[in-house]
Amino acid sequence: MVNFTYKNTTKIIFGKGTELKVGEEVKRYSTKVLLHYGGGSIKKTGLYDKVINSLKQAGIEVVELGGVMPNPRLSLVNEGIRVCREKGIDFVLAVGGGSAIDSAKAIAVGVPYNGDVWDFFCGKAYPKEALPIGVILTIPAAGSEASPNSVITNEDGLYKRGMYSELIMPVFSIMNPELTYTLPEYQTACGTADIMAHIMERYFTNITHADLTDRLCEATLKTMIKNVPIVLDEPENYNARAEVMWAGTVAHNGLLGTGRIEDWASHNIEHEISAIYDVAHGAGLAVVFPAWMKYVYKNNLNRFVQFAVRVWNVEMNFEEPERTALEGIERLKKFFKQIGLPVSLTEMDISDDRLEEMASKCTNGGKSTIGSFVKLNREDVYNILKLAR
Repeated sequence: MVNFTYKNTTKIIFGKGTELKVGEEVKRYSTKVLLHYGGGSIKKTGLYDKVINSLKQAGIEVVELGGVMPNPRLSLVNEGIRVCREKGIDFVLAVGGGSAIDSAKAIAVGVPYNGDVWDFFCGKAYPKEALPIGVILTIPAAGSEASPNSVITNEDGLYKRGMYSELIMPVFSIMNPELTYTLPEYQTACGTADIMAHIMERYFTNITHADLTDRLCEATLKTMIKNVPIVLDEPENYNARAEVMWAGTVAHNGLLGTGRIEDWASHNIEHEISAIYDVAHGAGLAVVFPAWMKYVYKNNLNRFVQFAVRVWNVEMNFEEPERTALEGIERLKKFFKQIGLPVSLTEMDISDDRLEEMASKCTNGGKSTIGSFVKLNREDVYNILKLAR
């Protein structure tokens, strides 16, 4: 186990009806907020009215900015920064999933910054201050409700990049599993792949003697494997929805990475796919992760055997452990297929004409490597994308 510092300052407010508490929570920080959300589903479900009423009863002035899209765009972030500055807004409330939250985080660091907010996403600058952020979560997936991360797509050049700062940890996140009842099956499935990928990016490490977080990762994965089929079969099963929602937060709040060196190669590769083709991030991960696994498993066969046996209940083949490892990878792939996700680039209608471009972008023109479980260069990334075909 390696040294670590763990800190998570987000207040989690979990359970039925908790969205009605948003006014009293926001009032601790501000009386004027930017309400940031997506394409309007919160109005169809009635959540919008509940949020507005709660904020008004708390005496909070609301300025709205909707229109957040999957793979949130830099252009809308810049619009949010402009609105906040012009109207003197000092708090951002995101209502939605990871896209709305990540966009809100980017706005929050951009408002007090004199330069281009994209500087934070391409490593030219690091934030020194940010507006506080609150969240009402409606889509379990990104884990952004309790993480110090934000990922934004720059339409100029189709670059999808992330930033990390404790300044963008939400001060509170309201999580009512009932708000996920109306999610389409495909969106639920995409969120599932994202959650599981967050766990696996931490699980596949070369660090030894991290037994506790090994078991925590395995338990969270098994919780997803058990409950997601229930959710897809019974969309209003509160207990199953609650398990998935909480697993999504635990998967990405930093706890499962303690004492470990994390990887994140698969996420970096997928970012290039969704930046160019605008596919759902979770769908892209369902394609990339099994391909990455098949490319790297021989570098630490024992780790993949453990994954197969503990997570997927594969019977151990002591004479041919490689078969055990490969069966674990295959069961992950079958699970993604079972819940309605693509498992190849071909299924997403992505041809091979831009694979080299994606591999080059992913590795800074071939100048850098990605990942830590196995360090991957441009050729490696290209080969993984070929495997994903």
